[in-house]
Amino acid sequence: MYIQYVGFEAAASSRIYAFHVINAPDAARDFTVTVQSQAFRPDGLKLQDGPGICFARLGQELQGQTQESPAECHLLIGDRDIKEYLVKHHSEKVQRKKKEI
Repeated sequence: MYIQYVGFEAAASSRIYAFHVINAPDAARDFTVTVQSQAFRPDGLKLQDGPGICFARLGQELQGQTQESPAECHLLIGDRDIKEYLVKHHSEKVQRKKKEI
């Protein structure tokens, strides 16, 4: 499976990230993942986290899909997704910095 990040659009209250997924022999599919603008704050996500958290959420959704229940084409990032992402990714950065010192 190949997941390609296509880009994003900034709307009034959200950012919408677009992805193109190729999963041979199935047809290619397009997905969007929406993050509310309020998620990007000093104690929350950084702007550069947007593609990463959306990629992770899409990957999770694709892993759980079946023939009978394919992944939704439009996904939303919720508070739980944000908390899990921050714990995993930002704590890894702190651990790396400690090792460098």
